[in-house]
Amino acid sequence: MGKLAVVRIRSGINANADVRETLDLLSLTRSNHCVVLEDSGSNAGMLQKTKDYITWGEITPVTLEHMLKKRGRLVGDKRLTDEEVKSKSGFQSIKELAEAICAGKASFRSLPGLKKVFRLHPPRKGFKSTKRPFKVLGDLGYRGEKINELIMRMA
Repeated sequence: MGKLAVVRIRSGINANADVRETLDLLSLTRSNHCVVLEDSGSNAGMLQKTKDYITWGEITPVTLEHMLKKRGRLVGDKRLTDEEVKSKSGFQSIKELAEAICAGKASFRSLPGLKKVFRLHPPRKGFKSTKRPFKVLGDLGYRGEKINELIMRMA
């Protein structure tokens, strides 16, 4: 079981109440927010329900490490550092934590106080289209490994 990075692209204005509620359950309350989820059946159903507002794909340890270093925040809006990881968990660095999370050996809960939502910038060079699916030269829906390129442009 891998990990999926999910990024909200569109606002929930004029969205169905079920879709807005599902986005809240995914902790995607604003545009350009990102969460990392398990690749499970219940999450797959929620992703399909909200596919017109989000994009998702399999995240690599390198991208997760980059996102944790640049955008990882602790309670109190403090930056995540190697020293914090070493003192609060059994991992020696952010890189080791990212690899363990992607391998399924650890979760975000293994580091107390780590926020599970990453607040990203809009992507450099912009989106192609926020109204079309990824397969039709847009940005919405499932994009597989290409999610890593998008996150690197946004982090």
